[in-house]
Amino acid sequence: MKRINLALQGGGAHGAFTWGVLDVLLQDEDIEIAGITGTSAGAMNGAALKAGMLRDGRQGARDSLRWFWEQMGAHQMPGMDLWFAAVPPGAVSRAMDYSWPFMAADMLQRMTSPYAMGPFYEHPLRDIVDQLSFDLVCAEAGPELFVCATNVRSGKARVFSGQEISTEALLASACLPTLFKAVEIADPETGKTEAYWDGGYTGNPSLWPLYKRDLPEDVVIININPLRRETLPVTPQQIGNRINEISFNASLMSELRAVAFVQRLIDQGALTREEKREVKVHMIADDDLMTRLSVATKSWPVTSVLLHLKEAGEAAAKQFLSAHKADLNVQGTVDLAAMYGV
Repeated sequence: MKRINLALQGGGAHGAFTWGVLDVLLQDEDIEIAGITGTSAGAMNGAALKAGMLRDGRQGARDSLRWFWEQMGAHQMPGMDLWFAAVPPGAVSRAMDYSWPFMAADMLQRMTSPYAMGPFYEHPLRDIVDQLSFDLVCAEAGPELFVCATNVRSGKARVFSGQEISTEALLASACLPTLFKAVEIADPETGKTEAYWDGGYTGNPSLWPLYKRDLPEDVVIININPLRRETLPVTPQQIGNRINEISFNASLMSELRAVAFVQRLIDQGALTREEKREVKVHMIADDDLMTRLSVATKSWPVTSVLLHLKEAGEAAAKQFLSAHKADLNVQGTVDLAAMYGV
């Protein structure tokens, strides 16, 4: 049995790629998911997986993830699938980037605040998240789940786990401040109510909760924000999109650099494995596809794009297992030293 932890990035509707990866991993009886850390869409995927798994095993987890993303697709603008069903996702993204509705919505976000809606404000995902069976999501059984959000006042990461995970925690993890009001949650330790924004600003996702001694050393990162783009962004849309990708990768890159530094110290004998854990890092991604997409397809869940992303996730997971399944619990498959030069 290969025991692994999952680190699930946020990225709006692009989280359907992660759905495809998880669907493949859940079908492999040799793989046990011991821990999950997630942000935004990654946190939603993790919660849906855990609730479904405790309800009806691996098939239950797959069914729960399918249900969640079908609900997400139902929130698309009327008629969008008729327009885009036969169009490749990259072309959909370009069409949406330069469409009047998207540009008008983008400009409106820059000029107004979600607080301007007053009593008419309603979070569009609340009705979906409320249905996630939190008695199962918060249960001690099954994979340990960690959900990251950002404390607005302190700027620090807050990781929710166990009974702390709720509809509010998941909505906080996915709270883009230009779209949604900050989610307020009472801190049980201080008794104060704190406001939270998207966890991607401080941990996308946070890896450190997975360093517990009772969890495996292997961390499989499902990356949906491209780490590298070869083409220089020059249009306003391209520049804004790349800023989004860099900012939402920054915290993960910092944590991986720290992992690489600790690994070098262990290899040099400056630290022992008893003092620090040796984290075996793996990554499943499809940067070629993701570089053809943009913020537009993150924001608007077009069913045809969601299904294409799922298929891409399935293909990436199968490719990873074919190449690296034997490496799980043996060695990492991401060359962190080469990536960071440490």
